[in-house]
Amino acid sequence: MEHSSPIRRIAMLSVHTCPLAMLGGKKTGGMNVYVRDLSRELGRQGIQVDVFTRSQDDCQPRIKHDLGYGGRVIHIPAGPETPLPVVQVGDYLEEFVAGVLAFAEQEQATYDLIHSHYWLSGLVAEQLRRAWGGTVPIIQMFHTLGHMKNRIATDDSQRASPARIAGEKRVLEIADCIVVSTPAEEAQLEWLYGADMRKVTAIPPGVDLQRFQPIVPAVAKEVIGLPLDHRNILFAGRIEPLKGIDTLLRAMALIQKRRPRAIEDVCVSIIGGDPWSDDLDDEMARLQSLRRELGIHDLVTFLGSKDQEKLPYYYSAAEMVVMPSHYESFGLVALEAMACGTPVIASEVGGLAFLVKDDITGFHVPSRDPEALAGKIYCLLTDDGCRKEMGLAAHQHAQQYDWALIAGRIIDLYGDLAGLRHLSGLSA
Repeated sequence: MEHSSPIRRIAMLSVHTCPLAMLGGKKTGGMNVYVRDLSRELGRQGIQVDVFTRSQDDCQPRIKHDLGYGGRVIHIPAGPETPLPVVQVGDYLEEFVAGVLAFAEQEQATYDLIHSHYWLSGLVAEQLRRAWGGTVPIIQMFHTLGHMKNRIATDDSQRASPARIAGEKRVLEIADCIVVSTPAEEAQLEWLYGADMRKVTAIPPGVDLQRFQPIVPAVAKEVIGLPLDHRNILFAGRIEPLKGIDTLLRAMALIQKRRPRAIEDVCVSIIGGDPWSDDLDDEMARLQSLRRELGIHDLVTFLGSKDQEKLPYYYSAAEMVVMPSHYESFGLVALEAMACGTPVIASEVGGLAFLVKDDITGFHVPSRDPEALAGKIYCLLTDDGCRKEMGLAAHQHAQQYDWALIAGRIIDLYGDLAGLRHLSGLSA
C-alpha cells in the first residue's frame, strides 16, 4: 500500500542476530521473528526498511531481498564473519557503524528514523544519529533486559555483564522512545532502571495470521513425519537455562512414573539448538544428560532448529505447547501456537502472564515447578473437551495481534516522533 508520507525509509538495526535465521539457534528467537515480520508489514504499508545486521557468513550475499516489497537485509562485516558470542559482538560496534555509514553513502540513502533492537543496536543507533546530523529519531526495543536476566540467574555464567547493564541505561537516556511488549516490561524499566516513563510506550508484537492458522492435525503430522496415532507435546525456542526446559523434562518424568499409561502414545519434541553437534553447548549437553538420568530418552526428542515455514505444522500437530520459562519479555512462540489453535501451558512470568489467559487459552504454572507443570500437562492429555475448547479460545484470542493492526500502531508512533501525526490514517 503506497502513501504520500514523508517517512519513506527506516534503518532497522539488529546487530547481533539476523532476522532471517532459523528459530532456535543460539541467538535466534522471538526478536528475529519480530524484526522480520514487522519489516515485511511496514513494506506492505509503503515504508522502505533496511535491516542492518552483522555478517556471520562470508558466503551470504551482502544484500538479501527476502523481506518482500521495500525490505532489504544488509549484512555488514564487523569482526570475523562467523557466529560470535553476544558478549564479543560489542567489540566490533565501531566497525559496524562504519559499515552502515559506508553503505548509506554508497546508496545515497537517507533515513527518516532508526528503529533499534537489543541494547547493542541502541548503542549503534546513537553513533549513527550523530553521523547523520543529530536529528534522526531513535525508537528502541530491548526484547530482554539484563537486570531481569540477573534476577533469575542461578550462577555467574547466566548473569548479564556490567557492560550490558551500563549499555541499557545509556540507551534509555538517548532513545526518543522505548517500545515495550507488555505492562510487565514497562514496570521493570521503571523499577529496575529508573527510566523516564514519558518515553515508554507499550505495543505488543504481532503474529502473521496468514502463516499461523489451524491446520488439520492429520495433515500437519504427515508433513512433519509424526505418526498419526502419536500425540505430541511441543517446546520451541532457544536452548538456554532461562527457558526452563529442564522443568519440562522433570514434569514428564513424574507423569511417566505415576501415570505411564497416559503417555504410551506421547512424544515430547524440543525444537531449538543443535543436538547433533560434536561440540554440544553446555545447556544442550546438560539437558541430554538429564534426559538419560530421568529415564525418558525414548519419550523426549531434540529436533534442532526449524525453519519458520514449518512451525505452523509443528504447532498444529501438537496437543499443547509448553513454555516453562523463568523469564520472557513477551513469548512469541505462545502467540504463534495460539494462532494455530493450540493451547499453551506457560510459566506465570513476564509477558506470558499477560499473553496466555489462564484456564481459557491454556494454563499458568509457577516457574521451576515440575509438579504443577505435570498436573496441567496430564489435564490436557486426558481431557479432550478441555483441550479443544482452549484451542478454539486460543485461536480467537490471537486475532487481535494481527501484524497489520500492530504495525499500524507502530507507524502511528513513527509519525508522532517525526511530527507527522497525519500518518495515523495509514493503519486504517
